[in-house]
Amino acid sequence: MDRNNSRRQVAAVKQSLFDQGHLDEQFIQLEELQDDANPNFVEEIVTLYYRDSSRLVSSLEHTLERNPVDFNKLDTIMHQFKGSSSSIGAKKVKAECTLFSQYCKAGNAEGCRKSFQQMKKEYSALRKKLETYFQLARQAGPLDRACRPK
Repeated sequence: MDRNNSRRQVAAVKQSLFDQGHLDEQFIQLEELQDDANPNFVEEIVTLYYRDSSRLVSSLEHTLERNPVDFNKLDTIMHQFKGSSSSIGAKKVKAECTLFSQYCKAGNAEGCRKSFQQMKKEYSALRKKLETYFQLARQAGPLDRACRPK
């Protein structure tokens, strides 16, 4: 595949991430910080996000298993996770975090559990999609500059 086709494929995958609601404007802002001195900046940030946030996901899981449920602790952990997710533009993950927090405030343990399961699905799906995107981007080589999706 020639370089132009590779770049078109990268652009199409990126566009699909926005079209499907997985990413928001924050991801573009991260890409705008990427330059020749650090061409893998966004990939490194996303890798750090997944490495660090896995600890928060595990902590949420353990806290949800406790009886009685400590809604304040859950909400505090979820707030951290939401902030991390927001920083990379993980739109669907962030939306589930918001829903989870609403269930915490309402004292709805079952709602928290269901929302947490959905959040984990979105978190995992985004990870797979971003891995594909970054793999294609590495194969295509560096872009001239970040561009906003349509």
